[in-house]
Amino acid sequence: MTQKERVKRIVEILNETYSTEYKCYLNHENAWQLLIATMLSAQCTDARVNMVTKELFVKYPNLEAFADCDVRELEQDIYSTGFYKNKAKNIKACARKLIEDYGGEVPSTIEALTGLAGVGRKTANVIRGNIFHEPSIVVDTHVKRISKKLGLSKSDDPVVVEQELMKVLPKEQWILYNIQIITHGRTICTARNPKCGQCPLQEVCKAYQGKLHSGKEKQ
Repeated sequence: MTQKERVKRIVEILNETYSTEYKCYLNHENAWQLLIATMLSAQCTDARVNMVTKELFVKYPNLEAFADCDVRELEQDIYSTGFYKNKAKNIKACARKLIEDYGGEVPSTIEALTGLAGVGRKTANVIRGNIFHEPSIVVDTHVKRISKKLGLSKSDDPVVVEQELMKVLPKEQWILYNIQIITHGRTICTARNPKCGQCPLQEVCKAYQGKLHSGKEKQ
């Protein structure tokens, strides 16, 4: 099977196994809420972030509230998401820049988004994909790990992984691939105890095929 054939089969299996519906795991009502929620999600579960933002977005109902907030108080509000000092500082600075430079609107370009405090390519691509529906690949821990297992990438550098995936995956699949692989990583291909025997991607997974040929496959 050629790489092109493998990629085509991977896409087919993912679309057959998982929904082709666009879904965001972070609760939000608008672009700036998703931006802040994504910033909070660094080294934190989406479930925990959703618990925090449920009250956070009531206490801070707009960007102005975040821009004018007391950083120490915001630190306490987001404490349970981890790295709360940096996150609070960046959220306040990001809100100020959005108000001062963009009239309170979240920009759509990768350059403008990554120019905001605390916003890297991963966060920027979450916004571009979910808010502006711009084809983008979000490289989180699941996407990086599983793409390597599937043989779609060899790198540990998220930027390189993003570029490699963009070269081999159909553009219309980019956002879906993010959603599907995250679901797959949480349910089947878990980091600590992957359920290889139940995996629908067995036939196209280089890591599994390697185990199979060496007699070390997991069931």
